[in-house]
Amino acid sequence: MKVTDPIADMLTRIRNGNTAKKDQVSMPSSKVLVEVARIITEEGYLEGYSVEDTEPQKTLHITLKYGPKHTKVIRGIKRVSKPGLRIYSKAEDLPRVLGGLGTAVISTSKGMMCDRDARKLGIGGEVICYVW
Repeated sequence: MKVTDPIADMLTRIRNGNTAKKDQVSMPSSKVLVEVARIITEEGYLEGYSVEDTEPQKTLHITLKYGPKHTKVIRGIKRVSKPGLRIYSKAEDLPRVLGGLGTAVISTSKGMMCDRDARKLGIGGEVICYVW
């Protein structure tokens, strides 16, 4: 089945798996999804990810992260820029999620990165999602 917005599908799978306290969620893989997973993992919201070479398409496995007593590390995850309405931001106008406590994933001309790195480099781009 073809998904119109694979990033929103990925974020929904993470959100649902987190709510159900699953250890791992899986989805069809793409370069963009792997980059989003890499950034969220680097920011400390996910335990890790791996790409499995399956037929007819590679599969992305994301390992969710929990704190002591199985408390959720990801409190919320939200898609910002959608296929029907793209949201772009200049370097000086990049959003601060929860006053800097959360992370925004930004797609820039230098690749995908978190909002802090984009602000440091002084480049803007498309705001993909918020994680807090």
